[in-house]
Amino acid sequence: MQDHNQTSGASIPPLRAEPRIITRDGQDPHIRGVEASSGSLAFATLGSALAAGTILVFFWLPAEYGIDATGLGRAMGLTQMGEIKQQLYAEAAAEDAALAAQSATPPAAPVNDPQMNERLAAIERQLAEIAASVRAGAATQDVRRAESAPAATETPEAEVAAVAPVEPAETVEDTAPVAAATPSWRDEVSYTLSPGEGIELKLAMQEGAIAEFEWTANGAVLNHDTHGDGSGRKISYEQGRNVPGQQGELVAAFTGNHGWFWRNRTEVPVTFTLRTRGDYSELRKP
Repeated sequence: MQDHNQTSGASIPPLRAEPRIITRDGQDPHIRGVEASSGSLAFATLGSALAAGTILVFFWLPAEYGIDATGLGRAMGLTQMGEIKQQLYAEAAAEDAALAAQSATPPAAPVNDPQMNERLAAIERQLAEIAASVRAGAATQDVRRAESAPAATETPEAEVAAVAPVEPAETVEDTAPVAAATPSWRDEVSYTLSPGEGIELKLAMQEGAIAEFEWTANGAVLNHDTHGDGSGRKISYEQGRNVPGQQGELVAAFTGNHGWFWRNRTEVPVTFTLRTRGDYSELRKP
């Protein structure tokens, strides 16, 4: 028991801090610095810039903007992703601009197009020539019938009766131009678009060529962009949102492909039909 008391009562020496050694230049010997020269800093900066440029050219530009200067982005599928992004951005911007224009500005007055007026005048002249030809043909037939009739019936009353039937030629004049002004469609196609799906159809046309068209969403609505490209140029003729259909003429501003892009922004499938005729070489789906 006594030994235990003595052991437990033994004094514990106090804690003391180790002295801190300071060198002559005032530096702690436990702290070591790393010297960096201007050459090593420049090399590190250049390496960082090179790595950033590599990421920018090979990965970021193809994936965001579809810009692929090396071809590696397309091989990895990044360029396609960037092109899809840009197309979606363009469609969203076009839809917002169309919506803002429809809500902020009144409908524009029809434009007096001299080229269109000249074409309409030419059509009217052609119709007048057709009507004149029909009248002349009817009159000639009546005269021949009168000349071939028996001599016994050639009385003044018979002559009047032979000349009188010229009058029905006016009826032929009314119906013949209608048949000439409404020729049948040259091409007719139909496609069904799922919700969110889009499709593009174009006509191969020469500069100044005119094509007539008619498309309908068959009771539904579609967003559309009428545009053209070719000869190193691009043009947007008209854009619309939630349009049930349209008909008119498409005049090629330059030689190339001119047509439409439709997208179904509804929640149900939409079947639309396009009919075309006029001065173009073919209707194609790019």
